[in-house]
Amino acid sequence: MGVRPIIWIVWAAVATILAALLIYRGTLLQNEEDQLYLDANAEHQQHEQELILNRAKKLTPYVYAATAVTCLMGLGILGYIIMEAVKNLS
Repeated sequence: MGVRPIIWIVWAAVATILAALLIYRGTLLQNEEDQLYLDANAEHQQHEQELILNRAKKLTPYVYAATAVTCLMGLGILGYIIMEAVKNLS
């Protein structure tokens, strides 16, 4: 097996992890409200919203890292393909 299939498999795995993180974050934030109008008896709703936001905040660095790795690997794959194309032209 050559290098190209291994590179594509690793990129696909990282992209799958990124997609899973984005889906999980989307499901977390689906129940999050932009603005809450709470009375004094609704502290539990405020607490639930804070828990949702804290989970999303903890997930954000992983989403950024997976996005960066996916993009960098994509650029690396593109560079590798271009490099092979230039070699074949010579």
